[in-house]
Amino acid sequence: MKRYEAIRRMARLVTAEDLVVTSIGTIKDEWYSVMPGEGTIFLSLMGGVIPFAFGLAAALPHRRVLTFETDGSCLANTGALCTIANELPPNLTILVFDNEIYEGVGGHPTHTSRNVDLERLAAGAGIPVTATARDPEAVTQLAQTMLADAKVGFLCVKIEPGVFRDFPPDRIKMSDGIEDKYKFIRHIERQEKIIIKPPYVAS
Repeated sequence: MKRYEAIRRMARLVTAEDLVVTSIGTIKDEWYSVMPGEGTIFLSLMGGVIPFAFGLAAALPHRRVLTFETDGSCLANTGALCTIANELPPNLTILVFDNEIYEGVGGHPTHTSRNVDLERLAAGAGIPVTATARDPEAVTQLAQTMLADAKVGFLCVKIEPGVFRDFPPDRIKMSDGIEDKYKFIRHIERQEKIIIKPPYVAS
């Protein structure tokens, strides 16, 4: 299974009310091509994606929060899974796309290419709902269940190496992380009718 196929499946399950946190690398471009709205924050922070999503889920417990993580980035901060297992945010669903390599920096193998099993790692940390998907149908079925069960869930999605780049011209991501941050903040402000970052006032 290619990651883009799994991402397209996930786009059918995500609503305008959901908030999505994506990981470092080309996963950002793939997700933007199917969900270009402002309800996604595109991070380039290895090891910081799951903690960011946890903070978002804790701050907005009435909203579903999804994170699209990679195996390399997840492995950079496995302690975050322990924190989440202790706090158990019921509105958080974690998907880790595991191709067993650091594809964006040359294809060096990650630990999951040998003995490390991310689902068992999450379950061992104490996350109550865990699973591994190896085909698109399983992604749809398992993710749909996790999004509806009011429990924190961890889904490892085993994928083949390779990225998709043949996007339509109007679905190519042009913005950088700084612009993405402010779009995301304003999106939450509009939805929640709150002010997170007050407008700039020249002195």
